[in-house]
Amino acid sequence: MAKKKTNLRLTKTNTNKKRVINALEKTLGVVTSACKNVDISRVTFYEWYNTDEEFKKQVDSVGDIALDFAESQLHQQIKEGIPSSTIFYLKTKGKKRGYFEKIEQAHDVTEEFAKTILNVFPQKKDLKE
Repeated sequence: MAKKKTNLRLTKTNTNKKRVINALEKTLGVVTSACKNVDISRVTFYEWYNTDEEFKKQVDSVGDIALDFAESQLHQQIKEGIPSSTIFYLKTKGKKRGYFEKIEQAHDVTEEFAKTILNVFPQKKDLKE
């Protein structure tokens, strides 16, 4: 009898894990929303995540689905002519082609600042010349 209850519990747990994975796909990986949709606690979710390697792999792969969705939205915005989306895409994906921001730093050394440096580091007096 105890064995039958254990098997039923495992079957119910496995069914709930599958339901959570499906809910995660629908919520694009938002754990709280997925847990609410299948009526399990976040504590239970993270117990499964930390103890069941296969469940963890499936959960982690949902992150790729969310990323794919975000990329498709970005491409849609580029098609719609939204400049900031095009710029973002080129800065992240177009680096090899030279699309990145260069940081320019100007160093304006005043005479007073140079004298201060020379006083602090007297052995560097040859910098004056």
